[in-house]
Amino acid sequence: MENIDTREWLLTNGLGSFASGTLCDAHTRTYHGWLIAALDPPGQRTLLLARLDATIDIAGQSRPLGVNFWRSGSIAPEGYRLLQSFQSEPTPTWIWGQADWQLTRRLFMPHGLADEQPAPFCHRLLVQYQYQGSQPAVLDLRPMIADRIFHYQQQARTDLHFEQRVTGNQVEFQALQALKLGTPWRLSWSTGTYIMDGLWYWDYRYPEETQRGLSDTEDLYSPGCLRVALQPGESVTLQAEVGDLTADQSEASGDRISGDRVSGDRVSGDRLVLTPDYFDRALSAEEQRLARIFAGIQQPDTPPASSLTSDSGSTLPADLNPISNSLPPGSSSASGRSNALFKQLLKAGDQFIVYRASTQGASMIAGYPWFNDWGRDTLIALPGLTLTTQRWSIAQGLLRTFGQHCQQGLIPNAFPDAGAQPFYNSLDASLWWIETLGLYLEATQDWAFLAEQYPVVWGIYKGLMVGTHYGIRVDAFDGLVTWDAPHLALTWMDAVVAEEPVTPRRGKPVEINALWYSALCWAHRWAEQLQAEGNPDRLSLANQARRFATQIEQVKGSLQKYWHPAQGYLYDTILPDDSPDTTIRPNAVIALSLFHCGFAPSIGQSVLKQARDRLLTPYGLRSLDPADPNYVRRYQGGIWQRDRAYHQGTVWPWLIGSFLRAWQRFYPQEPLPFDWQPLLDHLQQEACLGSISEMFDGDTPHLPKGAIAQAWSVAEVIRHYNGAAEIQKDEYKIQRGDT
Repeated sequence: MENIDTREWLLTNGLGSFASGTLCDAHTRTYHGWLIAALDPPGQRTLLLARLDATIDIAGQSRPLGVNFWRSGSIAPEGYRLLQSFQSEPTPTWIWGQADWQLTRRLFMPHGLADEQPAPFCHRLLVQYQYQGSQPAVLDLRPMIADRIFHYQQQARTDLHFEQRVTGNQVEFQALQALKLGTPWRLSWSTGTYIMDGLWYWDYRYPEETQRGLSDTEDLYSPGCLRVALQPGESVTLQAEVGDLTADQSEASGDRISGDRVSGDRVSGDRLVLTPDYFDRALSAEEQRLARIFAGIQQPDTPPASSLTSDSGSTLPADLNPISNSLPPGSSSASGRSNALFKQLLKAGDQFIVYRASTQGASMIAGYPWFNDWGRDTLIALPGLTLTTQRWSIAQGLLRTFGQHCQQGLIPNAFPDAGAQPFYNSLDASLWWIETLGLYLEATQDWAFLAEQYPVVWGIYKGLMVGTHYGIRVDAFDGLVTWDAPHLALTWMDAVVAEEPVTPRRGKPVEINALWYSALCWAHRWAEQLQAEGNPDRLSLANQARRFATQIEQVKGSLQKYWHPAQGYLYDTILPDDSPDTTIRPNAVIALSLFHCGFAPSIGQSVLKQARDRLLTPYGLRSLDPADPNYVRRYQGGIWQRDRAYHQGTVWPWLIGSFLRAWQRFYPQEPLPFDWQPLLDHLQQEACLGSISEMFDGDTPHLPKGAIAQAWSVAEVIRHYNGAAEIQKDEYKIQRGDT
């Protein structure tokens, strides 16, 4: 490999822990590392093992295999010149070599929940090196370690020390800074001799952070070196692990031999034996876990029937197979490639589903490497990541958790770590919760869950009608939801610079009130259904149903105020002074894509034509019309510059789902004006291999930007991949016990 390939890879463990780096093996971000452990899942993510620097010696000739960027501007060593290949599946694998030797390295992060149970947590990374050659070799592996929150770099300090204790084939590390103990963790190996030394390596530079205008240098500590003698065909396996080691772990956790506790050992007295098949068994266990989870999903070469119903009662077919534009239908090669891509998408989607300790249930990471779990993102991603994939209990658990924390009509936008209160800084999370609850119920027919959650629906309704935080309320004059709180951004366009929102959208945003209309339709339907099923509160339900019916008509009429006939589009917002915002944004498309839609076909068709011509790109929808004077062509620069561009032209892949659903509703007989191939190529070949980026530049060539793997980006592609715009309600039944 003559060029430095900085495309990225990602491994996760279902607890928020992850490992990430580049194909060339250089670290280009603060967030790169081999063991970034979520010590309070999925939070408190802490970098412990940055990497192992490898040097191979054959016949007295030493060849360093690493690649580092330095503060001085130099790149050394240049191990990428010996790198022959990289592949991401089934796990990241590198091969270095020359004519007479070859060294293969594999990395793998096992799932962190034993048998999918919430305890005990296990954060670990497996590494395996295998040597082939004509002569024996000596492999030196130098751990580069840290103990820092993953957002910030480590700097060498006189009061920062790393203790290490060697016991047989393992060494335990623990940082000590200003009399404060860090996280204990251990490194184990199958063969080799560990040599303690202790060296600081100063002034690593992370080019991605330089480009982002952030701190970009770090110091890493190396406590020693593992020296391994390898004959051709031999291998060495290592494991880095946080947490207690128990003898009754799952089969994939290796063979443990009970031994006497070594004096001063503060972690465990068990000694881990890394057998020759240890790595492969762990990898096989993960493949079996994924196969078990997704066993019942219909393959994409035979797309299931599905439908989306408009208010007029017409049923709209949803044949949205993304591979149909590039692969011949019915061909065996097309089917094979389709299945492989779909499995890759399912695996990518699984990376975002995590266990949250503070709520003792499932959650979703919004994106890697830096995002936590967010309410709005979770609710938008939920249909693709749990309904299309038939992970019913996860969907139900997420909805229940959010519902349990509803306060004054608001659903949390974020859950903090244990002991703190949720954040309610979202205008739309409550409405997305109702929309997503509706999709769940359509998919599962789980009417017992409706009876359980209907009080939350009524609570959201009352909160909005009476008024809640941030001036959020229903305007009695037109029945629309409005809000007016300065210095805040409460919709999904939430960038704030210098305490001022870039896209404030105060007043009555169009997609918020489309969600409100759909929520009223759901609530009316559910009140009538619960009444018909003999609910004890039949009289109250009957009164609520009548109230909802009246408001549905009022809101539907008021939605027509958003129509701007001269522009052929919907106003983005009606401001607090009742003046319209004529900015052309994709929020109008979201408004057309919901399960219940209050806009006439002629309006929907006009809006979609404008969106097709102004906003649609090969990777999703632009967040702003390029003709707008505030349009920003590229997402780049320092944090303020990037935040000002965040929703001012950047392309968001998750919006392609809204566009597809709206197009299918209003143009059911016309072909979809979208070629999936660039987005699927991105999944396989660009940015983070095997996932989909948060966003892209607004202008060509639409370079990927932001987080390297984003939940709702992946979710919306999964949701439409096998031709289903929504899951047909009679097709699936609730299945308990899904994990």
